[in-house]
Amino acid sequence: MLYFAYGSNLNHFQMKRRCKDSKFIKKINLKGYALNFRSKYRAADIEKKNNSIVPGGLYEISKSDEKKLDIYEDYPILYKKMYFKYYNNTVMTYIMPKKTIFRYPTERYLNVVKQGYKDCKLDKKYLKKALVNF
Repeated sequence: MLYFAYGSNLNHFQMKRRCKDSKFIKKINLKGYALNFRSKYRAADIEKKNNSIVPGGLYEISKSDEKKLDIYEDYPILYKKMYFKYYNNTVMTYIMPKKTIFRYPTERYLNVVKQGYKDCKLDKKYLKKALVNF
């Protein structure tokens, strides 16, 4: 199955450690959404926003990888699954149903995300924009 990462799972080392079968395919943009950080975990989330995009990584993952991600993402409590179409393929990602206020991420978490942006060759301006949201 196809999985869209936009937070700490962009980090290739972390993703490989967590999901041994995962294969990074390429970077893609999710249109009509914006990146945010929220919840008591100060974790990445996406929310609908016109004229905005969330850059991310497209991965191929196995069923066992998905089960591991479900545990990591605290599914279905903290995150629920969202599906979207990308060139006639269904892609799964995680999204927080409770849109709490912006919470600046911890330095450790943010460094993992920043490395993920490097790994996937994403434009850091979207990350910077999300961090000045508060």
